[in-house]
Amino acid sequence: MACLDTKTLKRTSVFRYILKRLALSIPVILGVTLIAFLILYLTPGDPVINLLGARSTLEDQAALREKLGLDQPVLVQYGRWLANVVQGDFGKSILSKQPVMNAISSRIPFTLKLTLTAFLSSIVIGIPVGLLAAVKQNTAIDHISMGFAMFFYSMPDFWFGLMLTLLFSLTLHWLPVSGAYEPKSLVLPALALGLPKIGSIARLIRAETLEVMREEYTLTARAKGLSEWVIIFKHVLRNAAIPVMVMLFLSLPWLISGAVVIETIFAWPGMGQLMYQAILRKDFPVIQALLLIIAFLTVLFNLLGDIVSGLLDPRIRVN
Repeated sequence: MACLDTKTLKRTSVFRYILKRLALSIPVILGVTLIAFLILYLTPGDPVINLLGARSTLEDQAALREKLGLDQPVLVQYGRWLANVVQGDFGKSILSKQPVMNAISSRIPFTLKLTLTAFLSSIVIGIPVGLLAAVKQNTAIDHISMGFAMFFYSMPDFWFGLMLTLLFSLTLHWLPVSGAYEPKSLVLPALALGLPKIGSIARLIRAETLEVMREEYTLTARAKGLSEWVIIFKHVLRNAAIPVMVMLFLSLPWLISGAVVIETIFAWPGMGQLMYQAILRKDFPVIQALLLIIAFLTVLFNLLGDIVSGLLDPRIRVN
């Protein structure tokens, strides 16, 4: 009976923790929608003149203002826009005249392919490098691995992308310069996007592993004669993985937003390239939709990171 009560209390605690995090996310999402909507007005100048050009006639400006509903009060515009967004309607692209979601949906598979490849490669390489550096602390292996991690972490992604293109495409002719015409086209943009993330993962997992290795239960396990790798995988990794897990969840939307530069450099036909083109051409409905999607993903993965952390460490649920 006591066992059942304990399980019930645990489930209740988890459920309350999730509800609390969901409740805290709602104001953030509403704030993001307001910022995305106000982009139209935060741009210098009259948004209608920005769209039509300075040489447009007053009649054309008035017609577009009425068509876009810009002649209504701002709160009315925001309420109407938000109601459409909730239904998945972001309006039509000013340039292509097609629904914004149609333009974005054709780009999503390319961005997902790029970001997931970069994300998985950074995990597969970054975590083992960080663990190895922690176990071999203050040795040549530690210094070399952290040196490479700092190098990748400190490199601007646009510079890194250009250097990769110069080496592997223009000099060695191993990989395509740009486009998405063959599987090899994915290699360079995925490396340019993923290698800087390897550095941050390796540094964080090393720092967290070293901190947990100084805890009393780790010292007790070492005193019992357990090997270092058994201690790492059985006792250390679970606690060291909590902040790393949160960072990994948060890095996904940042990878998508960071893909704007990489996709532009490599002419990769994803959402990042679409965002860049929309900014240059002042296609506000597309900019608003992409900004809202990236911000929503940030909030979503932040929420998932908090939930996973709470499940891994019950102490977090108390706060």
